[in-house]
Parts: sequence; C-alpha cells; structure tokens
Amino acid sequence: MSKKTVLPGNYMDYVPMKNPEYKWETNEKGRVVIDEPNVGFFNRIAQKFFHRPKVSHIQLDAYGSFVWQQIDGKNTIYDISELVKAEFGKKAEPVLNRLVEFFRILKFHHFIIYKND
Repeated sequence: MSKKTVLPGNYMDYVPMKNPEYKWETNEKGRVVIDEPNVGFFNRIAQKFFHRPKVSHIQLDAYGSFVWQQIDGKNTIYDISELVKAEFGKKAEPVLNRLVEFFRILKFHHFIIYKND
C-alpha cells in the first residue's frame, strides 16, 4: 500500500460508492463485516495446504462501520466528514486525515469505487 493514488480535483468532492462485488452485513454488535473472497493462484495454494479460508471477514470498528453506512452514492467525502464530526465529536479528531486514509484503504482493497472515476 505504499503507492499512493493521486486523484484529480478536490478529494473532498468525491462521492464514494460501495463496490457491489463485495457482500457485507452488520453483526450483532452493530459492526460492519465485509466479506473478501480469497481468490487467485496463491490463495488456492494457501487454502489447500495451510487451511486458509475461502472468504475473509473484515470487521470494521465503530468509526469505520459508521462511515461505511454513510456511503450511499450521494454523500461526498466532505459530507461524510461532517456526519462523523456530528456523531463522534472530538473523539474522531483529526477527522479529515483519518477519513482520507480510511477511504484510501477502502479503495486499495476495491471495497469502494468513486462516482467521479
């Protein structure tokens, strides 16, 4: 993940959308769990010889779960940052830095796409 993606325009104006290729659900604790299939040659070897799962279940924390649920294809990253501030207040500071990094990770793992792409 050391390679950073440079996006044109103002990043705060980007509208994230959940990638429909990934299933997700909310668990009993209210946390979002994203299912990530482990596909490809090396994953098949790991599944066969090292008993690795065919699907990894990525559980987001409280902040990540809240942000994930705000991704609706309409809210911009800026809109979501304002919702995070309203929900968590000072506990979420520095909101913009954390949010930008979180969206970068979601994009890297293909969990989201941008409407602007």
